[in-house]
Amino acid sequence: MSKITVVGAGNVGATAANVLSIRGVADEVVMIDIKEGVSEGKAMDMMQTANLLDMNTRIKGVTNDYEATKDSDVVIITSGIPRKPGMTREELIGVNAGIVKSVTESVLKYSPNAVIICVSNPMDTMTYLIHKVSGLPKNRIIGMGGALDSSRFKYYLSQELKANPNEVEGMVIGGHGDTTMIPLKRFATLRGIPVSEYLSEEKLDKVVADTMVGGATLTKLLGTSAWYAPGAAAAEVAEAVLHDQDAIIPCSALLDGEYGEKDLCVGVPCLLGKGGIKKIIELPLNEEEKELFRKSSEAVHKTNDALPK
Repeated sequence: MSKITVVGAGNVGATAANVLSIRGVADEVVMIDIKEGVSEGKAMDMMQTANLLDMNTRIKGVTNDYEATKDSDVVIITSGIPRKPGMTREELIGVNAGIVKSVTESVLKYSPNAVIICVSNPMDTMTYLIHKVSGLPKNRIIGMGGALDSSRFKYYLSQELKANPNEVEGMVIGGHGDTTMIPLKRFATLRGIPVSEYLSEEKLDKVVADTMVGGATLTKLLGTSAWYAPGAAAAEVAEAVLHDQDAIIPCSALLDGEYGEKDLCVGVPCLLGKGGIKKIIELPLNEEEKELFRKSSEAVHKTNDALPK
């Protein structure tokens, strides 16, 4: 029986659990939260859609009972405080580091063979922290950020192109931050044709700029972090792993010489399937893109330095 645990039943975690269940990704989805009744209530609410949506996944909600997560194939960590308007992801590091460390130790106690997907912000640094506290093989720890950023990039491209979002391909690498992500406009396509054939350089630059502040734009509108796209992005990564899809999805992965970086988790295209990251794909970046990646990596290293010792 396949099983996925979602740690944190807030907006992002609950959305991830809902998407996983509707898509039938796993036989069982467990939501766990520290707040009494929240995960139980949301799980019950979701289960009451089972007949309406022809859903077969069993959803369970628990409060602080990590034994209920036992033998999970995949664990999605969404725990931590969300951004407020005006906050950067990096400002969350102090509080969220303690939460993520504790959660990682708790889930691995009962699911030592799980693949861990990190959603908590600052996402690249929290993914790096999980590597440091868990001692797991690097293929089994994945940061979700690139999947979300790429989805936002494709959204803005489709809006500018006035095209079906499902016919647009685009990829974002680098750090999961408003100033560190790198939407790769040179690699973006519409039905296999470079988007530069349809959009001027000025319009492409606007798409890139909008993508980079995509999360901040939503935080300003909503008063808190977004949740539908982040939850769905986490579910997409989990499905690729659990169903051994060999899907190429940009994710935060621990680099060991790839792209000229070491001891760093940052967004790069990854081949995802059974066991997590099967391969890190090195793109033929041009000099401008290499320099952007270097600066992005430098910024993520700096954030990592702020982790509690």
